[in-house]
This record gives sequence, C-alpha cells and structure tokens, in this order.
Amino acid sequence: MIVGPVAQIDLEALRHNLAVCRVAAPRSKIWAVIKADAYGHGMGHCAAALDSADGFAVARVQEALGLRAIGISKPLLVMEGAASEAELSAALSMQVELTIHSSWQLEMVLSQLQANPQPRPQRVWLKLDTGMGRLGLQQEEAVAQIKRLRSPASASGATQHTSALGSTQTSPLELAGIMTHLANADDPSHPMTAAQCEQARALAERFGLPLSIGNSAGILAHPAARSDWVRPGIMLYGGSPLLNYSAAALDLRPVMTLSSQLIAVREFEAGAPIGYGSTYRCPESMRVGVVAVGYGDGYPRHAPTGTPVLVRGQRAALLGRVSMDMISVDLRPIPEAEVGDRVILWGQGLPVEEVAEQVGTINYELLCRLSPRVSVVHERPEHPSTSIRETPPVQIPEQGP
Repeated sequence: MIVGPVAQIDLEALRHNLAVCRVAAPRSKIWAVIKADAYGHGMGHCAAALDSADGFAVARVQEALGLRAIGISKPLLVMEGAASEAELSAALSMQVELTIHSSWQLEMVLSQLQANPQPRPQRVWLKLDTGMGRLGLQQEEAVAQIKRLRSPASASGATQHTSALGSTQTSPLELAGIMTHLANADDPSHPMTAAQCEQARALAERFGLPLSIGNSAGILAHPAARSDWVRPGIMLYGGSPLLNYSAAALDLRPVMTLSSQLIAVREFEAGAPIGYGSTYRCPESMRVGVVAVGYGDGYPRHAPTGTPVLVRGQRAALLGRVSMDMISVDLRPIPEAEVGDRVILWGQGLPVEEVAEQVGTINYELLCRLSPRVSVVHERPEHPSTSIRETPPVQIPEQGP
C-alpha cells in the first residue's frame, strides 16, 4: 500500500473520452492535447493509451522532444512553435509540426531551412488571432504571409513537393493549414465563438487550406468549430469544458482520482481550534480526521472550510486551513471512519470541477498542479503500473555564437 496521496489514472476512461470526441466530431481528425504532462496524468502513458488519435499536440518544443525520446512516432504539433534557434533546430531534427504565430517565427524558420535544407518540407500551421488576443497573426498579416509562402520567390534553393492543394511547388515549407483558438467557447451562448469560427473558416476556404478550430468546448457545443482538425484537451481527462454542465452530463469519465488516507482520528470538545490560525472552532463535540495530503502535494492551499472530500464513499468537509502535508476533515457524517480509510480528494464520485468551484479556480489547474511526490498509478485492466512523471524533460542545448 502506498502511504500518502496517490493519483490513480484510469486509462480506459481516457480512451472512452477520446471516443466521445470522435462521436461529437466524426469528420474531424484529432490532435489529442497532451501538454503539461498530459494535464498532470503522465504524458507517456497517456500517449500510449490515446494511440488511436491522429496526432498529439503539445505546447512547447521540449514536450515534443520528450515524446520522441520515448518512441512516440505519431505526428506532433507544437502549438507555441519554436521560441529560439536552438529549439527550432531540435524540432526540425525530430520532424514535428510547428505553429507560426508571429512574423519573426516565420523568418527564423525560413532562414534556418534555407541554411540547412531538409530532406522533406517542414509542415507549419499559421495561427490566426480571431479574438483571443494572445498568440496569432492578424487577418491582413496572415493573408500576406500565405501569399508570400505561395510565391516562387519564397522558395529559393528548396526542394519540390506537392502542396495540400495538389499542385507541385518548390518551398522549404509545407503550409499544413490555418488554426485559431476560441476565447469564449465554454459559454455555449456566447456570440463571439460563431464569429471566430466564421473568420477562420473564410480564410481557410479562400486559400484552400485545412482548418483547425475546436478545443474541447468547441467540439462539444459549437458545430462550426468541428473543423478538419480538432484539439481536445480537458475533455480527454474527464473534466467538463462547459459552464453549467457537469462532466457526467457530457458522458465524460474522470481519468484521475486523487486520494490519500486518514492518518489520525481525533475527538474534540466544543470550541476547540483546528489548524493554523485557529480559523475553525468546533461548534460541538465532534470527531475530526487528519488526511495525509496538503499544498506540498498540489492540493490547493486556499481551499476553504466546507470543500468536499469523500471518506468511505461519503461526503465530508474540509476544516480550517490546508497545511503543507495535511488537511483536517469533519467526520461527524461518518462516525465509523477510522485510521487508514481512503479519502478521495477528487475523481471517482467527486467531480474535479466541483472541487475547483469551491476553491475558486478551474478543473485544469487542479489536475495540472500535482507535485512530483504524489505517486501516480496508471491502471490498465491487466497491467497496472506505478510511476512518478515517467516522461523526463529533454534539455535543449544552447547554440553557440
């Protein structure tokens, strides 16, 4: 038995959630988003479980290199693109697809490809800013760069290849498509989503390019976002991406169940203080349990009194302040509770978004914030395994002058 917090990862639930995405967007290819260590679920194990996806999307080059290092050969998309010459060189060597969100990135890619020709054209996606206000080219700049890439002058010294349109071109780059990111898709009634989809689709159709729009919320709530390629993230891990919709209502199953154990059961009289700052005082004689989990494990320090946990499958409430290694919980609803009992912090039976709402954050943050000392158990029907962040970071060497 593992003492302390354990994150159990249900890989069958992960595969089920991918199937939900397939049903929602049956004509789309899928970039399964496994950035941030697969939202805290273990990138390597999740990539293996999601093998039926058409490719994997990550945020940074380093994440893509980590996947290649463990033998993942599927198409990889780096959604932030390369941020330096060193990153770009590493990405080119591993044949990953890159997002171009700025003119300086395009200049860097073209310059390096012309100096070091590759055996095949580098696939890139142009990111269009349709209202997210974060990364992406504005409309006029995107049009100008597409025209530039389509012109013979941009292809000096490169090899021939067949473009997405079927015509033979000479270019160091293959423009794989247009992508954009939705700003308000979590609200199914927000009018901005339709406008973003329309702008991106019009540009893609103008130049005959594939299109990638849908994130998890877009896939589930906005038909216009179900484009040639979609990019599901939080829905794969069983979190609801939509306001006022539970994961269960969307047929999504929790993949991570974070649990620990009661390591003490105490009896207190009315008025007794609990925890740092004595912010909670017992209203009556009561039993209080101490659970081996705290902010040192990634449990949110600002979780307030009343945040739910499950003890023996029954709801109990957090009491007082979260410590680095422990929390206290009200055992009055579970008089039979005893030391060693399992306590679920979120997951099976307790949706992570419910805990996030109590804490004043979002389900994404809770899933991603677990510390390395939390034991991670990946559950397959025949082969359970235990690991702590099994995909090591890959260091990108700095280039010399």
